[in-house]
Amino acid sequence: MARADRWGAVPKVATFGIAIRACFGKPAFKIMQQGRTPLGVLNEAFPEKTMIFGLFSKKNSNQAIVDRQYQALTSAARMPELYERLNVPDTVMGRFEMLSAVMILFFRRTRASGTSGQEIAQEIVDAFFQDIDYSIRELGIGDNSVPKRMKKLAGMFYGRLEAYAQAMDSRDAEGLATALGRNIHPKAKEAVDMRGLADWMFAAEDYLLSQSEDVIATGSATLPKVA
Repeated sequence: MARADRWGAVPKVATFGIAIRACFGKPAFKIMQQGRTPLGVLNEAFPEKTMIFGLFSKKNSNQAIVDRQYQALTSAARMPELYERLNVPDTVMGRFEMLSAVMILFFRRTRASGTSGQEIAQEIVDAFFQDIDYSIRELGIGDNSVPKRMKKLAGMFYGRLEAYAQAMDSRDAEGLATALGRNIHPKAKEAVDMRGLADWMFAAEDYLLSQSEDVIATGSATLPKVA
């Protein structure tokens, strides 16, 4: 089943997936590089049938989980309050910034998860970059220019991951607000107050950490509303 992009549009043709490792040229998420667990137990009489049916069953189940979680994350990134109250511009790049922030929050939560949570995280990041790829093409960017744009956006994402992680690991709200302002309002002549968004991100991280591994493994994690 085709996945809708962040504006709710479903592509007619599935676009190629760009894994985050390929975009960054380095292992950005080591926790997502672990191998998948073996599939099921073989039937002694018909081992090939057991493997085939087990594969389809697991793939369909995983896709439903990934779709559910991805929808929840993109919906959180589109909350009107983020744009109306927290100084995020409601533009293409503003939405990219919020999608990036939400994805970073989810990856930070799943870095300590079991195999299921880490597998979901890898699927989520692939879906994220598929959406970016599709959206770039929808904007009329030629095929020859798409890889360069993707590489640039992937680099931007990784830079945000590092900057936000540094501030969040030390619980530095002012530092996070500064990093958010620099990224979300790069052309502003005066600093834009992003403390409200920084506070929401800390609250969201705590909210995600309070959710059980069962919630993560079933693709049911949610983010809080803007207070």
